Amino acid sequence: MPTELITRVETKSSAIQINHTTPVLLMGSCFSDAMGEFMRGSGLKVFSNPFGTLYNPLSIASCVERCGDATPLTTDDIVFNNGLWHSWYHHGSFSQRDRLATLADCTASFHHTAGWLQHPSVIVFTFGTAYIFRHNGRVVANCHKLPAKLFERTRLNIDDIVDVWKPLLKHLTAIGHRIIMTVSPIRHLADGAHGNQLSKATLLLAVEKLCAEGLAEYFPAYETLLDELRDYRFYADDMCHPSKLAENIVWQRFQQTYMSPDTINLSLKYQNLNRLKQHKPMHPDSAEYHAYLKKIKQLENELSHYTST
Repeated sequence: MPTELITRVETKSSAIQINHTTPVLLMGSCFSDAMGEFMRGSGLKVFSNPFGTLYNPLSIASCVERCGDATPLTTDDIVFNNGLWHSWYHHGSFSQRDRLATLADCTASFHHTAGWLQHPSVIVFTFGTAYIFRHNGRVVANCHKLPAKLFERTRLNIDDIVDVWKPLLKHLTAIGHRIIMTVSPIRHLADGAHGNQLSKATLLLAVEKLCAEGLAEYFPAYETLLDELRDYRFYADDMCHPSKLAENIVWQRFQQTYMSPDTINLSLKYQNLNRLKQHKPMHPDSAEYHAYLKKIKQLENELSHYTST
């Protein structure tokens, strides 16, 4: 028997299936952004991190809950620092110099997401950390580089997470959404390696409780990177984030779990089309390049049926 040099994390085909007509919403850590990029490049109908990157479970939940509230954001929901207005609900990518523009764009993100949530879809929630920051009693999604003394930092326990997410998931599944939950493999080392493990363990146990209720399904992104790909060649230069190779392996595992072979093959065609479009010709007037453009057009026509559905 050949020697195995890795510990494989096995996944099975899920009852939740995603194809090119399935709306997919991703929310959570920057790992959600990475998976969203793969989905977009594969021609899938994806809406990724509508509030920007969010890390802790309570901030993710509060954004989803706020989608059901038609009340626009107010000045209590934003703060001014370093020449920009920032939202307590949003990532810094929403921050702007103009107060009204910040309020308008942040409010629009809730309205857009609320419209998406009205119809059944697949939702992938990725938790990054169990540590939270409170400002005047409010859990904030981002501290926006304000002084640390303005915040109280604590670690959630399992029940803190389950008590918020259990009714939220019941509401979402009643609408018809199918929920996939995962824990980001990206390490948060502000509290050291042990503190990071305690945080991830809290998230894993909370998600396990929710999945045991039949409210969601767990996808082992965390275990795939930490147990199967446990080598620094699978990490980026900061030694915390996964490398592009590792992201691609996890994406392939996600496809095998939630997509049929036909959907995967169609995704490869979309990826090929994107690669063709990114080509920069040396001689754009040549017959060879005109034939190249014709090949792109033929592939676009082939895929147009799936794009329009």
